This record gives sequence, structure tokens and C-alpha cells, in this order.
Amino acid sequence: MPADNQTDSEEEEEDDGGSEGGNSSSVVTFFSSLISGVFSWFVRKWGCFRTVHNMLNVPTQSFPAPSSQQRVSPSGQSGRNKVALKPGHSLMDWIRFAKSGKDLTGLRGRLIEVTEEELRKHNRREDCWTCIRGMVYNVSAYMDYHPGGEEELMKAAGVDGTELFDQVHRWVNYESMLKECLVGRMSTKAATAVRAIIPPPPVTGLASPTSVAPLPDKDSRPRYDWFQTDGTVHLVVYTRRKIPSSGCTTVDLKAGVLRLEVLLGKMSYMIHLGLSDEVEENVAVHTAFSVGKIQVSIRKGIHGKWASLGQPLESHNTFVRQKDRALFYRDCVLVSKTEVNHNTYLFRLQLPAGTVMHVPVGKHVYLKALIQDVEVVRPYTPVEHIFPAASKNWSQESDLYLMIKVYPGGVFTPHLSSLSVGDRVAVSSPEGTFSLRPLRDVTNLYLIAAGTGFTPMARLIRVAIEDIETIGNTKLLFFNRREEDILWRFELDELAANNDRFQVEHVLSEPSERWTGWKGQVNEPILTEMLSKPDGSKCYVCVCGPAAFTELTLGLLKHQGFSEQELHAFQG
Repeated sequence: MPADNQTDSEEEEEDDGGSEGGNSSSVVTFFSSLISGVFSWFVRKWGCFRTVHNMLNVPTQSFPAPSSQQRVSPSGQSGRNKVALKPGHSLMDWIRFAKSGKDLTGLRGRLIEVTEEELRKHNRREDCWTCIRGMVYNVSAYMDYHPGGEEELMKAAGVDGTELFDQVHRWVNYESMLKECLVGRMSTKAATAVRAIIPPPPVTGLASPTSVAPLPDKDSRPRYDWFQTDGTVHLVVYTRRKIPSSGCTTVDLKAGVLRLEVLLGKMSYMIHLGLSDEVEENVAVHTAFSVGKIQVSIRKGIHGKWASLGQPLESHNTFVRQKDRALFYRDCVLVSKTEVNHNTYLFRLQLPAGTVMHVPVGKHVYLKALIQDVEVVRPYTPVEHIFPAASKNWSQESDLYLMIKVYPGGVFTPHLSSLSVGDRVAVSSPEGTFSLRPLRDVTNLYLIAAGTGFTPMARLIRVAIEDIETIGNTKLLFFNRREEDILWRFELDELAANNDRFQVEHVLSEPSERWTGWKGQVNEPILTEMLSKPDGSKCYVCVCGPAAFTELTLGLLKHQGFSEQELHAFQG
């Protein structure tokens, strides 16, 4: 789900009981399973490709490109057009096929410069070339492996598909998956190459046509200041708006370089400095939530006065749309892996000593790992280590907890499951379009989840019953296959028994004979029975689960009378 990638992501994802035909919630329309690495391949092969590299003037790329749209599809729009793949055509099957030694370009290993005229010639199913960020790939062999189907891939046939790719998910690193399909570089003369035609958003989508945030005026921009003592230096950010109790700040301090990012709605404010002198690699972050003040304190390595805070680095003191900010990763250490049920685990990741990460409610992070020489990226939503945790406990928690379902036939989750305590995994800064703002006047909050689509709901439940007084009723509709699949069932039932503002209803698609609760998959009678709109109430509904579940549920909710403004889909 491209907007808020918050289910347990995996190529071989099973339907979690909410709808028929649910597949992966992380691979979606255009180029959805194309992931990273052609330039790392160039590096490994540098000796034999140096001449070709110079001839083509292959650029050093920062991926995802800062201008891409991937991480910001509209908040309620599912954006899916998935097809059922033939047996033997999973992501791992493609990786094996690409490494089989077959000539996937038709050029017998040669790299060429491609003109716009030449690119246009290759626009058929059996001879399909496309251009992404100036590099041309022959994707003919990939057609049957593409989860979005042939039709989606053919939209970029014979043209520059960069913008179309970016609109779906720019975080996906396509280069490694297509490294054996690389034809060469677009000729510099083709700077005006024909672009793939991108249709306007469908009118049935859940986002308003003006979903792109306007740049703020100068008066609303955050600003920063600093002060010092002999032993410490303090940086203060004035956001000029209230900050949610879960926080919104990520600080990375390493080798004297300070990188601070503050997420404010759809915007991102960044401080990026090479500090003036040596410092200890640990930081303390204090937030005054009601006034929007953030203070970062750092101990100096050597006592004394600094003449300045430091030298500005790339993107320092910038306030831009979050979607235009490149992803930033840091290595985290696996501290523990605790079983939640028969196939789901709670992974505890320790951030580096110089990192503090406050993940806002409803946001996710990306995990990145090198698997069989392919850089694979997947989104996951942090949860609390206990449920429900008090807000003050969450803001003080220094480790990251991820609830992840392991799919034996998948690519990424078996790798995670194989990690030992002490192993490392790369984790991105928080991402996502969800905002608590629409909940300010809500009286009835409905959360509809399937399987690990529960993860973004976990912290949202806590916020609703602790921090938002107007919400008198929060109800979770939790769809699963069997009783043993229900995550944190005891904790959910206990919370419902002890808090009259929270209710949970479990629905099973494959119940045992002793099950006396709701049975079936998501359908109109179940939603009609469980979701009401009392007179004078203001309702809001959040949905998360496999792609088919989310799309079906959104359609049913709209048919039931919920407006676009009352719906949010966590997507992945």
C-alpha cells in the first residue's frame, strides 16, 4: 500500500482472513517488485566495466530520487491494479531467472547509448524497453513476473517511465532487479524523451484533487537557535505548532555530523551540520509538545566555548515536503526476537548511540537488507513493546519494536527471522501520510484491520483513548483466519473489558467449531452491523490489511455512506 506502507510486507503474503485473493501488501502497480543494485553491481565489476562506464557516463544516483512521488500517494487511495501471478513467478523466482545467465537484453552483454528514436521502436509486449532515470532497460522478460500486470508495465513501453515509476513507489530500488536487463544509457540528446502518459487520479479515489501540500509561507516556517555551556551545546527548534505526544523528531549524530529531521504534517524540517568541535556520540531530546519546542543537547568532547555551532551541510535549514526528502538509513542492532503467535514475532532493534527516533503515530519505517546480492526494502510499522503502553512510556523508549509475520516462502521475512541477536539491519527515518489532525473533533473512531494490518492500529488505539477526549468510542474490527492468528488477543480483550471507550470484535474466516464469535470475511452485512453513525456524531474509519481486503473494505464503506474525508487507508 503505497501511501502508508504499514502491513507486514512480503512478496508471498497470505490473505489474513479479510478477503479473497490477498497477496503482497508491499508490491503494487508499476514496477512494484523492482529493487535495488545496478550500481553496486558496477562497483563489484568495476575492473571490467570501467571503460564502458566512462563511455556511458553513468551517473552516481541517490535513490530514491528526492523529487519522486512514491511515499506520498493520497492518504485514502489504495492505488492498486494487481494481477494474480502464474505459479513460479514470484520475486524470488525472478531473481533466480535473472541470474540464470540468459541474455535478457538481446545485446549479448553490450551496453549501448539509446536515442529517443531507438527507444520508441521497442514498444511491444515481446520487445519492451523503458527508461528510468536516464538508464534504459529491456523489461520484456519481466512481464510475467510483474505483480501490476502487463498492462501497467506497457504504459512505459518505448518511453521514459521515470515519472510513472515515481508516482507509485519511489522508495523501491529497482536497479538490482533489472541489472541483467540493462540496455544502456539514454543519449544526452534525448533530454526531451517522450514521457509515459500518467492518467489523472480516478474520481473514486479517497483523496481530494488538492492533496499536494502547498509550501508554507515564511512566517510558518520552523526556525532554530543554539546556546552553550562549557560542557554542552544545545540546539533548539521552534516549530511554531503543537507537536503530538508521540513526538516527531529524528536525530542522528555520527563522526561530528548532526542530522536532525522534524516531521510536521506533510512537511519535513531539517538541520544538517558538521559540528565545530568534538562531541560525545549521544544526544538528549526534550520536547515541549504544547508549544512546539524541541531541544537537542549534546556533550562536548573538550570543554570550552565554540565560536559557531558548525558548518552547514546539504539540505541544512530546509523546510520541504516530506516526499521530496531522500530516505536516510542507519544500522540498528537486533536485541531480541519474541514470539507473539505461531508465525509472528516482536523484533526489538537498538538504535545507534547517536540516534534518537520519535516515530509519529501512523508512520512506518523501511528495513533494508542485502539478500542474495539484491538490496531488498520493506516497510513496517513500529508498535509498543507492551499493549497498550502509556504515551509517556513510548516517548521515553529508545529502542524500536516491530511486529512482523514471517512468511516461509517469502524473500525478506525469512532473512529477518534468520538474524541472530547482535546482527544489524538498516532502518530508515519515519515515513507516511497519516495525520492525527482529522481526529480532533471525531466522536466515533472505527479501525478495520486484517492480520498484521493491526500494527498501525496498536498505537492509534492508545492515542484515541488517552489523548483525544472527544473520541467517546473506539472500535476495532479485527479480521483473521483462525483464533491462533489473532495478535495480542488477550491484551485487546482485557483493554475492552476495562475501558468503556474501547471495543474489539474478532471475525474469523476459518473458525473452529467452538468459535462463537463473528464468522466470515469482510462484507456489507458485517460492516453495517458493526459500524453505526449516530445522529450528531462525527465518524472516522481507518483500514489496513492486504491489498484486496483494503480495496474491498473501502468500497463497502463508501457504499455504506462514509465520505472520502471520513476514510483513511494505511497502504503498503
